[in-house]
Amino acid sequence: MCEGVLSHTILGRARELGLADVQALDLRQWAAGKHRITDEPPYGGGPGMVMKVEPYANALAELKGPRTRAILMSAQGRPFKQPIARSYAEQEKDLILLCGHYEGVDQRVADHLVDDEICIGDYILTNGVLPALVFADAVVRLIPGVLGDSQSALSDSFSEQLLDHPHYTRPEEFRGWKVPAVLLSGNHKKIQEWRLESARALTRKRRPDLLERSF
Repeated sequence: MCEGVLSHTILGRARELGLADVQALDLRQWAAGKHRITDEPPYGGGPGMVMKVEPYANALAELKGPRTRAILMSAQGRPFKQPIARSYAEQEKDLILLCGHYEGVDQRVADHLVDDEICIGDYILTNGVLPALVFADAVVRLIPGVLGDSQSALSDSFSEQLLDHPHYTRPEEFRGWKVPAVLLSGNHKKIQEWRLESARALTRKRRPDLLERSF
């Protein structure tokens, strides 16, 4: 699941430039027994299977050092926001992202083994691999040198608690749909004013909760 994402996109670029080392590791290599079992039925009954605590504990015992933070991708975690991504990008620490599966992970992993729990949204996915890739991409792209233009990350949606302003490129007109005249004016002051007001208007329309925190 990770191979294509880690070999291409921004994560692939960061790896090629030597700015980030991102690896996908199979939890089963830290599971015990002939069959390398990583899940068991839940205590108390109920549907599905629960990921066992031992493989995570064994993995962290081998991989985690004094400058490492372990993060569990979890529906019970704190909501993932751009400031969190920026905070992790600025920390000079290695990160281990733990991915759950099935009905969830033994609670002792969250209670005793990790430093943070992250939820990427109010919905449920099959496992934690996709959230881990989302988290990794959001953090790695903020590392200086990863993006071709370092200013790109500064103007992204949510960077200033506002959605990003609309973007346009050639052609100037398509099917009668025209690029706003101010963007063709060459007046950089007016262009910046238009972009800020457009970002505020779009945020007011679609995410007023962000606007309330901005002003």
